[in-house]
Formats: sequence, C-alpha cells, structure tokens
Amino acid sequence: MAGRIRSSDIDEVKSRTNIADIVGDFVSLKSAGVGSLKGLCPFHDERSPSFHVRPQLGFYHCFGCGESGDVISFLQKMDHVTFTDAVERLAARAGFSLTYEDGEGAPDHGNRARLLAANAAAEGYFREQLASPGADPGRRFLGERGFDHVAAERFGVGFAPKSWDSLTKFLRGKGFSVEEITASGLVSQGDRGIYDRFRGRLIWPIRDVTGQTVGFGARKLLDDDKGPKYLNTPETPVYHKAQVLYGLDLAKRDVSRSGRVVVVEGYTDVMACHLAGVTTAVATCGTSFGVDHIKTLRRVMGDDSGKGEVIFTFDPDAAGQKAAMRAFAEEQRFSAQTYVAVAPDGLDPCDLRLNRGDDAVRRLIETKEPMFEFVIRQTLAAYDLETVEGRVGALTASAPIIADIRDPSLRPGYTRVLARHLGVDLAEVQAAISRAGRGAGRGASTKGAGATEPEAPAERPASLRDLPGDPATRLERDALMAILQHPDMAGLDLVQRAVFTGFVNPTLAMVRDAIAATLDSFGAANWFERIIETVPTPMVGFVQQLAVAPIPEREERDLTAYVREITIALIDRDLLRQSHDMLGRLQRTDPRERESYRAIQADIMALEAERRRLRER
Repeated sequence: MAGRIRSSDIDEVKSRTNIADIVGDFVSLKSAGVGSLKGLCPFHDERSPSFHVRPQLGFYHCFGCGESGDVISFLQKMDHVTFTDAVERLAARAGFSLTYEDGEGAPDHGNRARLLAANAAAEGYFREQLASPGADPGRRFLGERGFDHVAAERFGVGFAPKSWDSLTKFLRGKGFSVEEITASGLVSQGDRGIYDRFRGRLIWPIRDVTGQTVGFGARKLLDDDKGPKYLNTPETPVYHKAQVLYGLDLAKRDVSRSGRVVVVEGYTDVMACHLAGVTTAVATCGTSFGVDHIKTLRRVMGDDSGKGEVIFTFDPDAAGQKAAMRAFAEEQRFSAQTYVAVAPDGLDPCDLRLNRGDDAVRRLIETKEPMFEFVIRQTLAAYDLETVEGRVGALTASAPIIADIRDPSLRPGYTRVLARHLGVDLAEVQAAISRAGRGAGRGASTKGAGATEPEAPAERPASLRDLPGDPATRLERDALMAILQHPDMAGLDLVQRAVFTGFVNPTLAMVRDAIAATLDSFGAANWFERIIETVPTPMVGFVQQLAVAPIPEREERDLTAYVREITIALIDRDLLRQSHDMLGRLQRTDPRERESYRAIQADIMALEAERRRLRER
C-alpha cells in the first residue's frame, strides 16, 4: 500500500500556494474588492462572472453553479486527478518535499520524477529529429494523411532515427543514468547491452490527463523494419496502457464541458478528429477499451447524470466489429448514453478527412446510432433470418441485449425494432425479453434494475440564496461574512463577543457556533479549515459561500472600519435586546423591593455604557 501524505505537509503546501496563481492558469481573474477576485466560472458556461476567489482564505466559490473548494479540489476538478496527485503537483511547484506515512513504504516519487523527466527529454529529441534529413519517410507519412508541420507540432509528433543508440547517447548526455533510461522503457535489453527501443519510426508522445508525457507510440515506416506496425512503451512505473487514453490531455476540457467523448482507434484518427473540430476525441494505446479507461473517462466527464454521450467509432471490418462487441460488454458501466459511428465505405476518421474533408468527420459523429441498435444489428447478422431456426436463434441471442438496457423507457421501442427485424409477433419477442430479464446471475440487468429504484432524497445543502431578506438575517449574514473574510480586521476581542450573541436565523447560528468552537485557533492559517471541519457536511458549501461572497467595495482603510462596524452592530443588537429585557424586568419589579430594583437599574445603565463604548470604537 502506498504511503499517505502527512497532513501537516498538506497544510504546508496549501500555505505556500496562492490559489489565485493556480486558478489564474484557467480563469482570467479581476478584482472584486479588497481581498477578492472574480471571473467566469470554469465549471459552467456563463456570461457574467459569478466565480469568486479569496486568496487570503485559499477558497473559491461559484454563485452560479455552486462549485466551491480549496486549491487542491480545484486542481482535482480541472485536471481530473486524484487528491494525492494534486498535492504532489502543488508541492513540486512550491519546491517542497513531501513526507509519506501509514504505508508499507511510500512510493519512490523522486524516481517517478526522473522517469517523467527522461520522457520529456526524449519527446523533445524526437520532435527535433522530425526536421532532420533522415526523417523524410516520417514527414511523407504525415503529408500523405493530410497532416502538415503545424499539425505535427500541435500533437508533438516526432521521429526516432534509424540508430541503435542515438537516443541513449542523448539522454546520457543530459545526465540520465542507464537505470533511469531502462526503467522509462525507452531502451530494450539485448545480449550486448541496451539499445534504443524506437528506431526509424514516427513517434507520438502519450500523455496522462495532466499533460505529462508518460510513454510513446511508434509507427513502422521502413520495409526492413521487422517489428509490429505499432510499437508502444512497455509497462513502466509511470505508463500503464490500460489506464491511458491518447489525446485526453487535449480533449479533457471540452469533454468535461460538453459531457461527450468520442473514442476512436488510432493516433492519426485522434489528430484528424481534433483538426476537423471534433475536439473530444481520444484513443486507446495499443490495447482494447477496458474498465480502467471507463473509470478515467467517467471522472473527466462527471458521468453521473445519464445525460452524457460516449461515441465509439469502429472500422466495419471483422476486427472493428469485434472491438465494438467488447466495448458493448462494458457499456453498462457508463451512466452516459453510448453510441456507435461507422463511416461509409469503411473509412476511418483519418481517411474520411483526407478523402472528404473536415465536414465529413463532423457529420460522422453527428449521425451516430445508439449502441444497442448497432449491437442488435450485428447480432442478427450472424443468423439466417429466412429460416425458422435462424429467427429463433437470433431472438434468443438478442433478447438479453434488450433486457439489459438500463433505461426501461427505451425497452419497448427496441422490442418493436427487434420484432420488425425478425418478422415475428411482438408478443413473442416480449416474452423472450421477459424470460431473459429473469435469468439468474445476470449482473448487468440486476445493476440496471437497481439503477431505477427510487433513492431517498439527499439533504439539500444550505445556500445564501435561500436566506430570507429581513434586516435581522442580513445583519447576521454580513457580520459573519466580514469575520470569515477579514478576521484580522475584526480582531479577536470583537469576534469573541459577536459569536456569543443571539441569532435569529438558525442556519447562520450554526456557522456562529462553529466559529465559537474554533476560537482557540482564531487567525491561524488553518482556522477557516477548522470551521469547515466543524460544521455539518451539508453546511460546508454555505460556509464557503460566506467566505467568498462580495462585501461592499471599499478602500482598505474604509474596509477595516466596515468590518468592525458590522461586527459591533451585531454585538450592539444583542446588548439592545438585553437592555430591553431588563426594562421589562424593571417594569415587573415592585419599586418597594429597593435592592432588586436598584440592581436591575444598575444592569441597564451598564448595558447602555457598554453600547456607548462600542459606538466610540
């Protein structure tokens, strides 16, 4: 088990990172008042900026779509990486060395960094070699497929010279050891030692979702090359072909925004699609589309609504049909709807673009057909429907396919389609599908049925939009915003008094209580995070909203006065309430009870004196 990053190191990384610098790589931020920035939200389309960042607190919140979090969660959502990956990237950026614990030994992250550096150096070398005289076969290959030097640059295409050790010598000259070069998969081991793995081939860099080069794909060009048509980097500590999708680093932003991904079969197909405007295209790297690929895509797509689209393109030959059926076997792992796009005349996207232009590639994707319809047709094609035996066999084979459709509203339509294809009575097809649906051990249909069961409604998170607009609630809201956003301006003395006042709004009172419970760390770097940890889970987003919501725009000098004034106003309201209660008690007290009467009068005078001192401050 890999080690866990020490929590104190995570805090240190966050303290060394300005969230505005990280967000600024994705969003153009402008000032929204002292200590606040705003821009167009990267998580949803909008025309007016509602995405706010508070660098002092290290948090962001969008008042349009509700997304919020810290710098780590921002990187996770934008680059679709794990928590650990995000922390490691920020640590590397800050030049901070992480400590790992609670494992059987932390992974060798230094070694990983060296392997990634070796791959990056190799990519640069291959790209430079594409312009060399010996790379003419590679340039000719690209040109014959409609790719110019601009396209090659865009996708980082390079060339491996026909040499046994040119890359090895280059990397050794860059300070990489034989062990590092070997571990990166850039060389092979022979009887006489190591030699370059890729020789005389066109090279595509394979990058992970964060854009780091983790391996390479190489296409054979020369007749005397006895190797396979495509040769990839072997499994290494940084390259796992079952988890990597070529082009996802380029496609992820559009995939995330549109909820659509197009899965093609090769590197040139990805290039052709992107150049034609289909910028959500990706491809597997020398392996069939599998479960790990699905997990990666679902994370990038945010695949939890059932509204997304996964479109597979397959060659119409036997190998393509086999690939389609393998993809269908895993189809139910997606929440999104799945489709198949097969080009006319058996052309893949690269050839389609070359022969018929960019528009033909776009039309191919738009004229997709549902995966279930495609698979039913492929299943029926294996039977002679002119015979009774053939129709019975086709019905038996096709019924489970329809029974496995996740959306029950689609099954009647496909039932009628199948009956029409077979030319048999609709009731007969319905009975066969019903029997298939009751089949024992059918995990997919069980999963599908479970997906349709109603779930208990989740507790609705609190939101600033839901707060009433009465003056009392507005005062409580504004005071908490000021305290959370500028605790140094409010000061511990006033905050201590403010959080022990009575609140009208119960939601805001919960935030007040969380502040009161964390006063021992008031003003510390992790104070706001402690508040987040203290409130109930449905309240986390609400607290983050309070922490980034715009307060009246003022100069910093005036802002300090405003923060103190609004905090004092909250305390003064409570003192006024206490004074009012005391006056009521005084009216109910018999003046003849002089001792009690005078004590209440003294308390009223003390409260009024306290109110005057607060106003003077």
